Amino acid sequence: MVRLPYLTALTTLFSYGLLFAFGHFRDFFRRILDAGKSSNLKGYAPICLGYEDFYTRRLYLRIQDCFNRPIASAPDAWFDVVERTSNDGNKTLQCTTKTSKCLNLGSYNYLGFAAADEYCTPRVIESLKKYSASTCSSRVDGGNTKLHTELEELVARFVGKPAAILFGMGYVTNSAIIPILIGKGGLIVSDSLNHISIVNGARGSGATVQVFQHNNPAHLEDVLREQIAGGQPRTHRPWKKIIVIIEGIYSMEGELCNLPEIMAVCKKYKAYTYLDEAHSIGAVGKTGRGVCELLGVDPADVDIMMGTFTKSFGSCGGYIAASKEIIDHLKHACPAHIYATSMSPPAVQQVISAIKVVLGEDGSNRGAKKLAQIRENSNFFRSELQKMGFEVLGDNDSPVMPIMLYNPAKIPAFSRECLRQNVAVVTVAFPATPLLLARARICISASQSREDLIKGLEVISKVGDLVGIKYFPVEQEKPAYVDKIKKIQ
Repeated sequence: MVRLPYLTALTTLFSYGLLFAFGHFRDFFRRILDAGKSSNLKGYAPICLGYEDFYTRRLYLRIQDCFNRPIASAPDAWFDVVERTSNDGNKTLQCTTKTSKCLNLGSYNYLGFAAADEYCTPRVIESLKKYSASTCSSRVDGGNTKLHTELEELVARFVGKPAAILFGMGYVTNSAIIPILIGKGGLIVSDSLNHISIVNGARGSGATVQVFQHNNPAHLEDVLREQIAGGQPRTHRPWKKIIVIIEGIYSMEGELCNLPEIMAVCKKYKAYTYLDEAHSIGAVGKTGRGVCELLGVDPADVDIMMGTFTKSFGSCGGYIAASKEIIDHLKHACPAHIYATSMSPPAVQQVISAIKVVLGEDGSNRGAKKLAQIRENSNFFRSELQKMGFEVLGDNDSPVMPIMLYNPAKIPAFSRECLRQNVAVVTVAFPATPLLLARARICISASQSREDLIKGLEVISKVGDLVGIKYFPVEQEKPAYVDKIKKIQ
């Protein structure tokens, strides 16, 4: 959890206060200057109006060059970032024909499958020739191929559940599935830092939603005890069902969930568990089977396991793995399965091939090497950042490591300076994070060599000194990358 220092909080609030004050000041004079002009709305109320619109116009547009950067190559260890220019003070950006080759510290390419692969790529090309780029139909109509059935069986076997179902988008997997699993009269107990797809799915379900403190099993138990004792609102009848929703790795924190302790609480109070492994499946665990394997939890104890194919397997889409009864229910009741176009066959083949590499079913040990590499790279990079004095969130083995920036002026400064030195990073601010807790989110890949990581550490350290985001004392002993540089030289 982030513990914001008082001085940092004060300066950050002051900076936002200035930005908001000048923004409202400019809006005031804009209304005066535009008072005599005719409106183009012709009696319609403005669609974009309110706090979010003000934030976009007066804060986001100033630094929008730090976001949505287009790339011109595969998101491998290094990739080509398209250079952009602006002639109107950053209100609009135009792409140029120039590109910069940058170290990729932002993509979710945990196992390195996003680039061409000796086993995956030929099979993906073959599936494209055989099935085309799209099925142009939903699974229940004409969009169900042998590949989709094979992947569902492979996913179920990989995660250790009886059955699985596929979806074309990770966000939809959560937001469309949760309302099918629970509705009015049910209770959802959700971690306070769950992904927005979970939040929107819970809101759309019609169930009562309660939030427990992030990764805090003791508070979860307090919430469950209180809600079970009180029952449903007004009627105080017993809840029809209770589902506790957590994530394997929290994408904005880089933290592993306290799964064994949370599972013990859920069993005690007979609550179902829904585990989102979007960032953990394939990335952690000795054989890549996620937090259950890493933390010693039997997958059979987790009622519903969700995951995506975008992070570790170099594809798109998501899955739900559960009992055959639950999966059959979802196939008959979930609109995202019944009405949405099925996953693209080449995307399905990419996942099948990637999982087979991880399992060693391609006839090599490349999968084991990738898993060992992502652990080694993640732990090395995290430890070196901490030695430099950065405030780094998350746990060991997690490939996600946020570096806290806080102050709004440091968001563009850090991002632009890193890009100038050919290191591409992702900065994250409101609304993806609380207003005062802006950060740079580093994502590590197995495709990166030790020399790549050292290059990234060098640049981040220099930029950290320049921008002033080393909030902790630097360790006296030289970081390991200094010795590595000497050996390389």
